Amino acid sequence: MSLELKKMENDEFYEDVGDDVINILIPRFPKRYLRNYENPLEFYDECQFQRRYRFSKDSTIHILFPLVETTLQTVNNRGLPIPPLLQLLTGLRFYATGSFQLVCGDLRGISQATVCRIIRKISIHFAELLGEYIKFPQNMEQQRANIALFFNIAGFPSVAGCVDGTHIPIASPGGNNAEVYRNRKGYFSLNVQVIAGPRREILDIVVRHPGSTHDSVIFDRSSARVRFELREIQGLLLGDNGYPSRPYLMTPLLNPNTNSEVRYNNAHKSTRNIVERVFGSWKKIFPCIHFPLRTKIDTSLAVICATAVLYNLCIRYRLNVEDEIEDVQDEDIPVVNYNDGNAVGVAFRRAFIITHF
Repeated sequence: MSLELKKMENDEFYEDVGDDVINILIPRFPKRYLRNYENPLEFYDECQFQRRYRFSKDSTIHILFPLVETTLQTVNNRGLPIPPLLQLLTGLRFYATGSFQLVCGDLRGISQATVCRIIRKISIHFAELLGEYIKFPQNMEQQRANIALFFNIAGFPSVAGCVDGTHIPIASPGGNNAEVYRNRKGYFSLNVQVIAGPRREILDIVVRHPGSTHDSVIFDRSSARVRFELREIQGLLLGDNGYPSRPYLMTPLLNPNTNSEVRYNNAHKSTRNIVERVFGSWKKIFPCIHFPLRTKIDTSLAVICATAVLYNLCIRYRLNVEDEIEDVQDEDIPVVNYNDGNAVGVAFRRAFIITHF
């Protein structure tokens, strides 16, 4: 079979071997991608950036980015990877707006599937930092400082934290167990328990129960109850009437009769109000947990934990979100539980009122 060289339009040659074509001189060029990687740090001024991402430029670069940089880095450039900083900003944009992933992707020229993977990856990484940024005081000196700060609010002594639950709305998870997530108000949610500190920080969080679970059941299953019963944490918890009265858990009186009981209820309400303000500020800073989360259950749990960590970072480093952290009340109305707890708890509360009020 004879070979002959044929000339192409670009003056390069190839050998014609019947039906088989053997390329000789044509080089292979990598596929060219066009994507607009406009840098939000340069495109927006400080005020505009903070409104869209909830953090200042300085805190994003020097506090948040070092926490996720190693996780978001890629080994090579295969597949046109998104730069780690843009991944972080994509996740923050989702937390700060709660918009559709498709919209977040269109802003950066990224597909919805890529945005979904970025949100999941970033949320899981921040959720893994839960034990570092959400915890009770580790020594007696810090515990006494918290008790003193709580006392300054309304004169309620020996308070270590305020506990309550809030419903984070989600889309219907589907399947045979979907109705378990429907709460008493009729929509699907996750019932999240939070213990708040005097600086409006989150000291403890439980994110694993569907919306139909009662607050008292969540508390009984939590590690915080065990730690208070074993006296690992000094002080008292304040809860609403959805919780039973116990020696370490103070609840308000349903029908106060004496002046001491009225003063107790007033001090209890003013002090415990701090956890409601935490819920309001938390959801206002990160509206993604105010509107229904449309992600899978596992991702939704990670998003809730991630926003809790970011909220505590705002409190710890006094980041520029003071305008958002204001006296905002959570709209969740507590369920009154007329079972007033065990006799020991009721007796302890009566003695406590007589002693301190």
